[in-house]
This record gives sequence, structure tokens and C-alpha cells, in this order.
Amino acid sequence: MIHTEHLVKDFGTFRAVDDINLDIAKGEIFGFLGANGAGKTTAIRMIIGLVLPTSGQIIVDGLDISKGSEKVKHKIGYMSQKFSLYPDLKAIENLEFYAGIYQIPFRQAMKNIQPIIEQFGLQDILKSRTEDLPMGYKQRLSLVASLVHDPPLVFLDEPTSGVDPQARREFWQVINDLAYAGKSVIVSTHFMDEAEYCHRVIIMQDGREVALGNPAELKAEHSSATMQELFLKVLGEDHAKPE
Repeated sequence: MIHTEHLVKDFGTFRAVDDINLDIAKGEIFGFLGANGAGKTTAIRMIIGLVLPTSGQIIVDGLDISKGSEKVKHKIGYMSQKFSLYPDLKAIENLEFYAGIYQIPFRQAMKNIQPIIEQFGLQDILKSRTEDLPMGYKQRLSLVASLVHDPPLVFLDEPTSGVDPQARREFWQVINDLAYAGKSVIVSTHFMDEAEYCHRVIIMQDGREVALGNPAELKAEHSSATMQELFLKVLGEDHAKPE
């Protein structure tokens, strides 16, 4: 579903992403891990077409993003780290707005997301103003909004930041269900225990890959009992301060 080849991004003299090569499969949960400034978000923003690479190639579901970024965007659901819904609109009005952006009839959009609305228990808050919702419900609503067009690729940037443990469990149940249904889910997280739920992870430092693989295999390779221990070993404690 996603192939990147020698992906590089420079901002002036600063190299934010340096020679990243990835192949992410259909139905895979893939995690981006790294300390603040490691290049995770820049890499993700290039893959979804928000930032142009300095060099390298990105293929998303068979499309070269440099030649068809608009077509690629319709294949992607993106939940940003910062809350991106309109606070003065009702929850259901935000969902209708997102359906309009993707040119999906609202009836079809609601059909696409109804199972997740029920799984998250959002039925009773759809007519509430978004700004009045607790953070956990805002995060749930953001994820639902990213899925109105039933995209095959879902990008979640720090989806569980600021939510309680119960909400984190609910998020990961939904993420697993999405992957089971064949969607590729790319997650950026600073919770090391959440990295355990990914099929594979990339750990980045200074824009480069320092580890890539299945969490269990990486822990065995580096004689680490937990992902936190692995993180400290491959980055060094001076650099291993997650966002």
C-alpha cells in the first residue's frame, strides 16, 4: 500500500528526513517512534502529500504521489495531533462537513462510520457542540471524522494523547478492527506500550532509521524486555525522550 524509496526532506540546511525506505502492507498497523524532532511527523506529512520531498519516491496504493497527490488524498484518512474539528459546530455537523470535503453523500458517510460511532458510544453526543465535549470524546470524534470516506489508508498522529486509559483501549480496539478489515493504519505514538500493538515499527533519530521491524523481534534482537528498554538501547538515553 505504501512504498517509499530514498525519501529525503531538507528545510534549508537542515535535513529532517534522511533516506527513509518503507514498504507498508495492506492490513498492517505500522508505528512511527522517535524522540522530539526525529522526523516522524515530517515523514508522515510527505507520505500523505502535505509536504513535498526534497528527493526520493513515494508510491501510495499504486499512485506516484508526485504525479497524483489529489487522488492519493482521497485514499487517506488523517487524524492530526492537534484537534482539527470546528468547536462551534455540533458533532454531527463536523461529520457532515468532512463528508462534503471528500464529496461523499452524507447518508453514505454515516453508513461508513455508524459501526465506529456505536463502538465509541458517540450516539448521544452527535447533537452537542463540539467545544462542549470532554477531550476523550473530541479525540474519538476526530478519528470518526477521518473515516467518513472509508479510506484504505488511515494515518493517526498521536491519537491517544490526552485521553484516559479506557479511551486508549477503545482506540486500539478500533485500530485493530480497521486493520482486520484490510485498512493500513499508520500510527505515530509516544506511548511505548502502544508500540507493542503494531505489526511493525520504525524508530527514527535525526531523520534516519535506527531500527525497523516487528516489536517482538526487535526486542529479542536487542535483548530488551520492553519497548521502552529497546527505545533506550537503540537511541541512547540522552536522545530517547519521546514527544
